Amino acid sequence: MPGRLVVALGTCSAVAALLGTAPAAAPFVPRAVAGHLTVTEEDPDPTPAGGQTLLHATAENGGPGEAGAFTLTLQLPDGVVAQGPFFPRSCTVTPDGHTVTCPFPAGLPFEQTASASMQMQVDPGVAPGTLTGTLTVSSDDDPDPTGHTTPFVIQVTG
Repeated sequence: MPGRLVVALGTCSAVAALLGTAPAAAPFVPRAVAGHLTVTEEDPDPTPAGGQTLLHATAENGGPGEAGAFTLTLQLPDGVVAQGPFFPRSCTVTPDGHTVTCPFPAGLPFEQTASASMQMQVDPGVAPGTLTGTLTVSSDDDPDPTGHTTPFVIQVTG
């Protein structure tokens, strides 16, 4: 007589009932719902070549949960370097002065914001016009890149 093939689809409990065995119950571990971060900025005030201006960057948690640890990164255009002090004090600048990184701890609640302020110096030889930099927020806990990067404009006056 040919053997019977039994295919069981379902949960482990259903398969165990069919086979007559009872596996140990696995503990329920709830999965945290992460937040979704977006970044915005206020374009710096216009400044002449050789002048300074200030960028205000804001990360907002659009939810639905708390945001994990995140970093705001400011990439400055050619002809502009970062000048301290920075807010928050945890911000660091690369030796060439073109990238500022500001880490923030986990725990930013839904619909709340975190801010950073960064002073910038425009080189004296920069011609009047528009310089464009980039502001980015990044977090290992936020896989949706929507709204993570935005440009900012520095208006160099004559």
